[in-house]
Amino acid sequence: MEVLLNVLGWVGAFLILLAYALVSFKKLKADSETYQWLNITASVLLLINTIYYGAYPSSFVNAAWTIIAFFAILTIKRRYGKDTD
Repeated sequence: MEVLLNVLGWVGAFLILLAYALVSFKKLKADSETYQWLNITASVLLLINTIYYGAYPSSFVNAAWTIIAFFAILTIKRRYGKDTD
């Protein structure tokens, strides 16, 4: 079980860095659904990992990150009515 949770944490870390790099190098827009879904996926995986290890400040940040990205997707859908990639 611990190996799986470590893998989830590493995948989450990779995805959050990938999302940041893609926006930084203008491969994705910050208001794209793909960027926000990468953030949600990454933060949920990191949340699972940080809760398991009792890293509650990091868990809080990842929970907030998930919520922010979720509401960003709702805003994108209302504003554009479709995916913005």
